[in-house]
Amino acid sequence: MMEKATFGAGCFWGVEDRFRQQDGVIDAVSGYAGGHLDNPSYRDVCTDTTGHAEVVEVTYDPQRVSYETLLGLFWHMHDPTTLNRQGPDIGTQYRSVIFFHTPEQEQLARAAKEELDRSGRFARPIVTQILPAPTFYRAEEYHQRYLEKHGRGGCHI
Repeated sequence: MMEKATFGAGCFWGVEDRFRQQDGVIDAVSGYAGGHLDNPSYRDVCTDTTGHAEVVEVTYDPQRVSYETLLGLFWHMHDPTTLNRQGPDIGTQYRSVIFFHTPEQEQLARAAKEELDRSGRFARPIVTQILPAPTFYRAEEYHQRYLEKHGRGGCHI
């Protein structure tokens, strides 16, 4: 049975592309989650007023890749210590967030965050939010597989 995981780590183009490369990931879809507007558009989310984060919804086969492996990718593909910012992208839509789908995912995400904070890998505290998965809104089609279609040089991840 396939499972879902949802991560926000800045611009969704690079996040989606990186998760797609992981063996065991069946699909990775760019979208929006965590805001108060139903069916937001990219233009809406870019106003930084809807509360949505750019996220990637990952469908994966837990027999081939563990949630812990996906968490490891997430922590390594961005800086989880910068509040509402990744590289040149600034705003709440670029926040570091894990939206959990099960109590087990919540437990694993919190434990990983605590362990990483204690590890000393980062000079600043991790600001990643860990929240229940809200409604996921698929981004416009031109955002899907963006780096695959347009080249991987345009994103900082």
